[in-house]
Amino acid sequence: MDDRITGVMIYYYFVCKRKLWYFCHDIRMETENEDVILGKILDESSYKKKDKHINIDDIINIDFISEHKELHEVKKSKAVEEAGIWQVKYYLYYLQKRGVNGIKGKIDYPLLKKSVVVELTEKDIEILERIILEITEIKHTDIPPICENSKLCKKCAYFDLCII
Repeated sequence: MDDRITGVMIYYYFVCKRKLWYFCHDIRMETENEDVILGKILDESSYKKKDKHINIDDIINIDFISEHKELHEVKKSKAVEEAGIWQVKYYLYYLQKRGVNGIKGKIDYPLLKKSVVVELTEKDIEILERIILEITEIKHTDIPPICENSKLCKKCAYFDLCII
């Protein structure tokens, strides 16, 4: 099994560890999910003048980088804002590990006409390194974590697999 930790894995770690396990085991349900499709349409229609989807090492996929040395992640809503914040912190961490410094992070919510600035602290680095270890453990388990059945489950692409 591939030991790389991607930005999506960090995001899923905060959304749902079961979803993370499915993703790590190549069980993908997102292609037909209405919310995922809406998110892709939003992504395609927002910030058209920017060079988008900057893929680095097939590990992080930055939505775009502005001329102000800011990396941007575009999200549809603030429903799982913490997950998005940690995903951007991971991007900053990943770039810092490769010698890229002085970059800021920002999450853009075009539908809300809001944005959130994200910074990476020394404490965040400690937390991320612990999260990376936990994700690695989840990836290597034979069965998915127990379903938590949260309020997010109803809109999740994996709902039928977990709940029904």
